[in-house]
Amino acid sequence: MTQPLKVLCIGNGFSQDASWYLEQIAAAGTIPMLVRNLYIGGCSLERHADNLKHLAFEYEYQQNGRHLFDTLVPGRKKGISIRMALRMEEWDVVTVQQVSQLSGIYESYIPYLAEMLKVIRSVCPRARIFFHSTWAYELDSQHTGFENYQYDQQRMVEAIEQVTARISEQYSLPVIPSGKLIQMLRQTAPFDYAHGGLSLCRDGFQLSRDYGRYAVGLLWYHVLTGMPVTGNSFAPPDTDPALIQLIQQTVDSL
Repeated sequence: MTQPLKVLCIGNGFSQDASWYLEQIAAAGTIPMLVRNLYIGGCSLERHADNLKHLAFEYEYQQNGRHLFDTLVPGRKKGISIRMALRMEEWDVVTVQQVSQLSGIYESYIPYLAEMLKVIRSVCPRARIFFHSTWAYELDSQHTGFENYQYDQQRMVEAIEQVTARISEQYSLPVIPSGKLIQMLRQTAPFDYAHGGLSLCRDGFQLSRDYGRYAVGLLWYHVLTGMPVTGNSFAPPDTDPALIQLIQQTVDSL
């Protein structure tokens, strides 16, 4: 029996979206996965780094978007810290990311990403660390952080791409290009929101519960395993097979 690829995401709602269907996609593929997400809504790298320093037990430990434990430590509401999670499994992959509104602002990564990487590499020396490059907001998003990009989706796309390239090179991190995939799908007629297509966001910034979450989950599987995804039999309930095929083909084209 193939051992599962063990993946830990250190993130927020965007890594929750990415990991929501990932185990199910993997189960329908050739390489199974055990996927856990360390979740605090809207959590930035600065807060993650601060939580590491202070051993903060503030994180939900999620599988498929749902917290696995009411409490792991008596007297603690959420029950888990980053260091605790890093020791929960022999992780093959650990992912890191910036909070969405700061994802295209290079200065917001310094020195917090370096501090996190030092700890991750110390505790999990055999794990591959990936940088999750997130997506730009929807055209009409009302998220206050959109102001950082003058409420301009293309400006946000370009800022994220530029910062991603710089961070990847500086810290020798391979990239999971979720933002690039979402933007590619937005160029196709079914997901061209500006001209009546479906939005891949459910609230202007987080991914739609069907195609958005599915697309990014599929990309994660493709990037982390190196396996093609066209023909993968898993699809979220009540989705259009033609759109599922379009997403699969787009992922494999990256």
